[in-house]
This record gives sequence, structure tokens and C-alpha cells, in this order.
Amino acid sequence: MTETDHIPAETETSQSPPFDSTAELLTRITAQLGSQLSRVRLNGTPAPMPSTGRPALVAVAHGSRDAGALRTVTALLDRVRELRPGLDVRLGHIEIDRPLLTDTLATLRGEAVVVPLLLSRGHHVKHDIPRALATAGSHLRTWTAPPLGPHPLLVEALYGRLMEAGWHLDARTLRGAGVVLAAAGSRDPDSAADTRRTARLLSERLGGIPVLPAYASAASPSVPEALHALAARGRNRIAIASHFTAPGRFAAQSAAKAPWLAAAPLGAHPAMARLVLHRYEQALTRAASPAGGGLAPVAVEGLAVEALAAEGRRAA
Repeated sequence: MTETDHIPAETETSQSPPFDSTAELLTRITAQLGSQLSRVRLNGTPAPMPSTGRPALVAVAHGSRDAGALRTVTALLDRVRELRPGLDVRLGHIEIDRPLLTDTLATLRGEAVVVPLLLSRGHHVKHDIPRALATAGSHLRTWTAPPLGPHPLLVEALYGRLMEAGWHLDARTLRGAGVVLAAAGSRDPDSAADTRRTARLLSERLGGIPVLPAYASAASPSVPEALHALAARGRNRIAIASHFTAPGRFAAQSAAKAPWLAAAPLGAHPAMARLVLHRYEQALTRAASPAGGGLAPVAVEGLAVEALAAEGRRAA
């Protein structure tokens, strides 16, 4: 199974350049606060973004009772806006958090590209998102991008989070190292196939270290089962890589089982922001070339499902 996008893995760093003075720090904070406030009206509703003449980007998050999830997704979209000034970037949730996707779509007119902040195919991508789009009405023409994974940029974010967590091994300790790629889990076999593909790509990025996919629910192996399998192979330094966009119950439960170190959710890693924009551009490119397998405007659920299925076949 090969990734069709062929986006070269690029070195990322999450470190900001050092500040020269307290005044510079305050200036940056003020500028960021002003940017945030400029997107909100006095009554608290989102203000219209300056138009770039391009379709809006609607990022779709799952939603979580963990307050850190919304903060994390908001930070990711702020980074996306920094990379593409003037692009109208909106957020909608499948459940729990507000705004819901249906509410976000109701505020838009014209055209929009929906980018799932989900890391594999599954029920939410194939059914929940298309169902929400089918209710959008004639005021909005939409296209749906594939989920964020599998993709080399996703692997760069996973790798970066492992490095931040302390994955710094010499040749001797590498021989006993292993990684469990902890994901939420799904009954959809395409979801497991995507996660396995990401695990293989991460193993390659780590120089051949074994990476086993594992799941917090609905699929097997579980995280403890994957840990046991690696230990049975003589791997005694095992890290948990977080195959989650944002914090939540499953991410926390998986990290708590780490026998050595656990990486943070991917969040606003620079590679994630670039990947969101890549999926946005990819959807527009395919929409402009229907004869080349492009995505048709989503009017009913079946169209979106077929578009995503085609993406999955190309990644297989």
C-alpha cells in the first residue's frame, strides 16, 4: 500500500525563535490577541474573514468532554490561518463540542471544502460528515477532503511528538525499543487499514523500530495486548505514540499504560497545519478535474462516500 500524494517528509520544529526581550514577548502576545479578537463580533459571533476568493476551509473535529480538545483544535486552526492569511477557516464538530458541523455550515454561503481532522477512514468520515453536508442546503456548494491519514506529514507529526517526549536512543538502546501506535479504534476495516499503514510509515521514519498499531476500543489488539506482544519480542523500552488529533479520554487512557514514555496528541504540530492545507488544496484540485478522479460537489451521502472510497483505493 503506497501513499499517492508523494509529499516529501520535511524537517519540522515546534520551537519558536528565542525572544530578545520582555517587550518583544508582550508585542507578540498583543498581536496574537488582536488577531483573535478581530474574528469575533461584539456579540460573540464569528466575524466574516477578508475574502481571498477561495472556498472556505471547514475543519471537522470529533468533539470531546475534555476541555483541552477544543483548545488544541483551536490552536491548530490558528496555525493554519498563519500559514494562509485571509483564508476563511471555520470549525465544526461531529458531536459534544460547539459549534456543531451543521451549525457551521448554516453560517456559510458560496463554496467550502470540508477537511476532517480525523486520522483515518471510518464511520464519522463515511457517514456522519456526509449526513451533515446533505442538510446544508442549496446556499452552499461543498467538497470533502480525505481524512488526514495516512500521510507522510502525519508521520512527521508523530515522530516530532515522540522526540519531544524523550525518544533519544543510541544504537545499543534502539535494539530493545518499540512503539505502540495508540488509536481510538473503529469497527470499519478501512480505519484499521489506515492505522496499520501509518504504523508502517512511522516504523520506517524511526529506522525500522517495530511499531504496532493498537486501539482503545472497538478493534484489536488493545494497547495492553500490543505492549505484551512487543515485550515478548524482547522490546523493553516501549513508547506510546498518540494517534489522536487532540486530548480526550481514549488518548489519556492509552498514555497511562505506557511502560516508558508517552507522546502527546498531535495537536498544533507544524506538520499537522501543513497537512490540513494540503488536504484542502488536494480536494480543490480533484474537484477541478472530474475526469481525473476528482471529487464531485457533495449533495447526498453516497457521493461523499464514493469519493472517500476512491481515495482509500488510491492509498491502498
